[in-house]
Formats: sequence, C-alpha cells, structure tokens
Amino acid sequence: MTTKRIVTKRDFLKKAGVAGAGAVGATTLAAPYVKAQAPIRWRLQTYAGASLAEHVIKPSIDAFNKAANGEMVIDLYTADQLVPQGELFRAVQTGTIDAAQSDDDSAASPVDVAVFGAYFPFASRYSLDVPVLWEWYGLKEIWEEAYAEVPGVTWLSSGAWDPCNFATTKPIRSLEDLKGLRVFTFPTGGRFLERLGVVPVTLPWEDIEVAIQTGEIDGVAWCGSTETHTVGWADITKYYLTNNISGAWAGSYFVNSDRWNEVPEHLQQIYRLTIDSSHYYRQHWYWWGEAHYRTSGGKLELTTIPEAEWKTVEDEAMKFWDEIAAQSPRNARVVDILKKYAETMRAAGAPYRYG
Repeated sequence: MTTKRIVTKRDFLKKAGVAGAGAVGATTLAAPYVKAQAPIRWRLQTYAGASLAEHVIKPSIDAFNKAANGEMVIDLYTADQLVPQGELFRAVQTGTIDAAQSDDDSAASPVDVAVFGAYFPFASRYSLDVPVLWEWYGLKEIWEEAYAEVPGVTWLSSGAWDPCNFATTKPIRSLEDLKGLRVFTFPTGGRFLERLGVVPVTLPWEDIEVAIQTGEIDGVAWCGSTETHTVGWADITKYYLTNNISGAWAGSYFVNSDRWNEVPEHLQQIYRLTIDSSHYYRQHWYWWGEAHYRTSGGKLELTTIPEAEWKTVEDEAMKFWDEIAAQSPRNARVVDILKKYAETMRAAGAPYRYG
C-alpha cells in the first residue's frame, strides 16, 4: 500500500528556504567578478622611454584598461622608471613588477635564446619577417619551450619593431668610419659590432641625449629613423646610415606567472588581443616613418656604405650565427630556422628579397 504524502505550506516554505540558502552559497563560492570588487591591478614596465612608449605600448594599454571595464587596470611605467632595464626580467620573475614589454636581450633574460631578441644581426630584413618567423617557422614553440624552464615568468608573445641603423654625430661612408665609434646599442648587437671596430656603450635611456651632446658617445645603433626622430635624437645627431644590421627589432611580452594565473580567462584573452593590436600598430607606424623621415621632414643627412663593402659585414654575421649556434642545441635549431628562412626569401625573389 502506498502512503500518499501531503506537503503542507509550512513544509514547502521550509524546503524553499534551505534550497535558497544553498543557492546563495553556491553563488558565493563561484562568484563572478562584479564592479563593486577592487580591480586587479598590475604594474607593467616597458623598455621604451616616455616619448617612444606613447607609440609602442600606451595605445594598447589604454585600450586594455577600457575593455577590462573596471575589472582590471594596468599602470604603465617607462624605461628604468621602477627598475633598471638590465634587471627587468628578474623584476618580473620576483613579482616586483607584474609584467614587462622588452627584448629578451637587454632585459637580461636567462634563457639561451635571449641572444636572438632585439637585433640579432641580419636575422630579418623587413618587419614582417619577425611575426612570420615566430608564427610560421617555429620560433613561437621554441620560445614557449625555453621559458617553460624558467620559474616565475610566462612568455606571451613576440613582435617586430624598427630596423637597426646608425644615427651619429660623425658621417659613416665606409667600414673604416665605424672603427672607434662609440654608440649606445643592445648587448648582442654590440658584441657583433665590436667585430667591426665599434665600441658599444650601455647607459640608462634618459642619459643618452646628454651623452651625445657632451661627446661621451658618438650616437646610437639602437633604432631606425622613426624612433630617432620621435625621441629627439635626430635633433642632436647629424648623420643616418642607410645600411642596417637588422631589418627589425624583436621584442616580447612577459608576465609574472602567479599574477597571470590569477587573471580570469576573459581578461587574459583581452590582454592577448591588445598585445596583437600593439604589434599591428607598430607594423604600420614604423613602416610609415622609415620612409617618411628619409624622404620628407627628416633632419639627418643620409649616408651609405657601398653594397660590395657592406657584403663583408653580412658575411661576418654568418660566422657570428655559427658561433651562437654552437652555444646550445636550441640555439642551433633557431639558427637552422633563420638560414632556411633566408634561403626561402631569396628563392621567392621580389617582393620578399631583391637581388
């Protein structure tokens, strides 16, 4: 015989109250972010000085802060503002700062492939070479592999900046003119330039202008024409060498791993998208500026080392590549990729390579 249970109004209300309390508890445990909560706050330092940061990162950070809609705010700091550039990677690793935009090389990254950051001599001819190498030739996977071995830091992305030309107070019209030239440059690029008789100098960003004006250094091998004019170095140098040792600077975005893991997935995605927007902005801004300042509005006299003479520099770079490849199996893999890429571009011909 089945007993029919009669539910009274009192029983119903009691059960509803228990269920309601459980629902509230579940909501509390898996609470979505609401604006009433304090936003996640990051400190990000870029390698760039204030005037350059206005272009190479600030638009994307402004976009992120707007898109995050109060859930997260990134405070942007420029070169050496919180920590010296040479301590930037370590500062991200220890959590002194939460994120950084920089090349691996000058930030003193401990991975073997850091030598390919910034200006690895003749690794690229155009800015598009950099994203192609990372996205389609396997460098992205190699960088992920290398940084997976470093505790505390997550590498997110690499992109292209401008070429590496000389802007100097003295004219350069032959390789002989490079001998004894004191220039502000990057660590690995400087090691290569020493083979040509150049004296590389490392200084804080804000000291460069004064160092040029006082004659402590003869100029920079740090950037292309766009940056030279944007940061004011074109006002205190006289000459611009059209030959460059690399067609594009390769820079990366790093984050402290613990801080990154605390960020909700949708905000991580927004951050990645704004990194891509920064990569895109730099592609067209630098490409515009390099031609513009050479042809109209530029303040520097252009000089050129004859092609046949400059070819000896390219040949020397290939010896440098082999020396770097011998430092580790992973470096050898990168050099093999760079060689394969160069061969492919030459075989493709114009517009990939001329001559």
